[in-house]
Amino acid sequence: MRRPGSDRDRPPAAGPARAAVTAPWATTESDATAQVVLAFDDNRLATQLFGHYGRNLALIERKLGVKADSRGNHVTLEGDRENCEQARAVLEHLYEALKKGRDIAQGDVDGAIREVTSQGSLFDFDPAAQRQSFDEIQLRRRPIRARTAAQDAYIRALKRHTLVFGVGPAGTGKTWLAVAYAVHLLERRMVDRIILSRPAVEAGERLGFLPGDMKDKVDPYLRPIYDALYDLMDRAFVERALQAGEIEIAPLAFMRGRTLSNAAVILDEAQNATSMQMKMFLTRLGENSHMIVTGDPSQTDLPGAQTSGLAEAVRLLGEVEGVGVCTFKAEDVVRHELVARIVAAYERVGTTRPLRPEET
Repeated sequence: MRRPGSDRDRPPAAGPARAAVTAPWATTESDATAQVVLAFDDNRLATQLFGHYGRNLALIERKLGVKADSRGNHVTLEGDRENCEQARAVLEHLYEALKKGRDIAQGDVDGAIREVTSQGSLFDFDPAAQRQSFDEIQLRRRPIRARTAAQDAYIRALKRHTLVFGVGPAGTGKTWLAVAYAVHLLERRMVDRIILSRPAVEAGERLGFLPGDMKDKVDPYLRPIYDALYDLMDRAFVERALQAGEIEIAPLAFMRGRTLSNAAVILDEAQNATSMQMKMFLTRLGENSHMIVTGDPSQTDLPGAQTSGLAEAVRLLGEVEGVGVCTFKAEDVVRHELVARIVAAYERVGTTRPLRPEET
């Protein structure tokens, strides 16, 4: 005779064992609303999953419109049935990443939410068995996975095409993913070196004379590329590669006359390249090389009425075989969510004309 409340009387758990669902679907006021309770088997990982002061759960609540209440290694989700199921899928997906030894930040949570919602209804979602829908770049330090559909298309284009243009607003990961792919090629010895370049154009200011040798003079313009390298590779490896010439950072003006063979070549902030400079740069491409050009046409710092070479190159080469063009939008911003709203606000007004008095 079984005692009431014994294990045999409990409903069967839904979902994978790693995140046991103790109440699969407890309907509340209507069939459209539900409550699901997840129990994670590792308290330490569960704490990391929920985030400091529950900030990861707060992000899931805000993005998916559910209520998430954590207690110990349990979390209770309440809300629309499909939204709860999507929140469950997000948590299980992130928990799998933690079990593999990966750290997760709020950007990873946001990326998981975007991936899950892009797949529609996920009542049969299994993060262990399902093929990863977003592509990734394998690095020695850690895998770099796309966080948005646009980033996913960008990574796939990088793997498929010799020349790729990444065009869109700041914060969408264009430069970071380009550097990640270049590092991937170097680590696997598919290329002999990485060449990183930017036009040395001041952003609306006149800095005047900069002291030091040529490297000291151009480093301020190339600092974002250094930041990406140090984030994706061990600092000691970066320093050795810079000294050995395996990683070369140079202003665009120094590219004339060169043939860049067996290299991963990146031109960042390409909206500040003139038409002549862009043609010069693109024709440097040599054998067994990959070239990536990134920029935001809305943020050109070229003086006067000079035409940006980036927009012209995309228009002329978009249909050329071997060339890939990936366009990012405000909703693809993966920095602070406020950045996406800032970009969207500027896009609504338009950055090519001054504001009228009534808009200020």
